[in-house]
Amino acid sequence: MKVIVGLGNPGPKYAGTRHNVGFDVIDYLAAGPGVGAFREKFEAFIAEAKEGDETVLFVKPLTFMNLSGRAVRAILDFYKVPVENVLVICDDFNLPLGKLRVRTKGSHGGQNGLRNIQEQLGTDGYARLRIGVGQPAVGEAIDHVLSKFKPGERTAVEDAVASAAKAGLVWVKQGVEACMNKFNGGDDKEKPKKEKKPKPDGTKADDKKPGTNG
Repeated sequence: MKVIVGLGNPGPKYAGTRHNVGFDVIDYLAAGPGVGAFREKFEAFIAEAKEGDETVLFVKPLTFMNLSGRAVRAILDFYKVPVENVLVICDDFNLPLGKLRVRTKGSHGGQNGLRNIQEQLGTDGYARLRIGVGQPAVGEAIDHVLSKFKPGERTAVEDAVASAAKAGLVWVKQGVEACMNKFNGGDDKEKPKKEKKPKPDGTKADDKKPGTNG
């Protein structure tokens, strides 16, 4: 079983806001052929699909962003899903509007949904897909993520949501490495660590480490 979790806040008040792009991706995926209707369980809306022989759960936690980990933990515990089989999709105001970034693990980067998931699971070892929602002005981060997209931003956001949904399916079928290779742009591709080759004196040379930002 694979679990794709989109983060957001429940209720019509938050629909269409920057913080809810994770919900938007799940809704896009759930509208696909062969996907069951959403049902409410484990403090979340859950829709089930089959991708080949793989069962996939599309999840929208209903606990509000800061407590997203409660639903994720309950689902993983009930279905006995390893953390490596989880992909979390969320907004990121540190990325340019519409840009995608996939990582195998890493810090929560100040994203409170990821923060709570990490606290509940006791690990950062789950895949995450961040969607850029544009940078806020200084001191306006909360107002920014809770604001709706401007008319001139809608096309970029809709394209990003569609691309993120495709990325989720690639993750399910081909794994996180293939997902990163196809959807991370340019220098954002996460590279595997190189083995340190021994010097003639038997010591190992220091290689540059890839970035670890979430």
